[in-house]
Amino acid sequence: MIIKMTSFHMKDFNKSNEPLVVFGRIIPALENNVWTYTEERFSKPYVKKYEDDEIDVSYVEEEGKAVFFYYDENNCIGRIKIRSNWNGYALIEDIAVAKDYRNNGIGTALLNKGIEWAKENDFCGLMLETQDINVSACHFYAKHGFVIGAVDTMLYSNFSTANEIAIFWYYQF
Repeated sequence: MIIKMTSFHMKDFNKSNEPLVVFGRIIPALENNVWTYTEERFSKPYVKKYEDDEIDVSYVEEEGKAVFFYYDENNCIGRIKIRSNWNGYALIEDIAVAKDYRNNGIGTALLNKGIEWAKENDFCGLMLETQDINVSACHFYAKHGFVIGAVDTMLYSNFSTANEIAIFWYYQF
């Protein structure tokens, strides 16, 4: 069951934020104005956990912002956080699925809800950013018709422990 976050459900916001295994990276390349990528596998995978996000009530009260939760009975196992962006796209700020529920269609269901929301709000498409080391996420977005629109090698450069680059993905309606 997918529901839009209300002030009552805000407590569930970080329940699906669980670690991921980093097993490699994608290596984007721009040729003839088209992005492609290859993949590098690491000899020693490692676990990465993103910090919990602070969620504010503006995602309940303001137009142009939404969070949708995926529930299995009363257990929140996934979320998508989405908002309007200045360039006419809806910006997916985050999609998270609890690790025991990954690869079961929950991410796809949440992405479809985001597409529905973006179309209802007259956006031209979706955009998001993920890291080159989140290979599973990159595969997920590519499988669902997203294309690389940009790469930013400096976005994470201020963090000494972050050996990664930002990849911006787009899905046009």
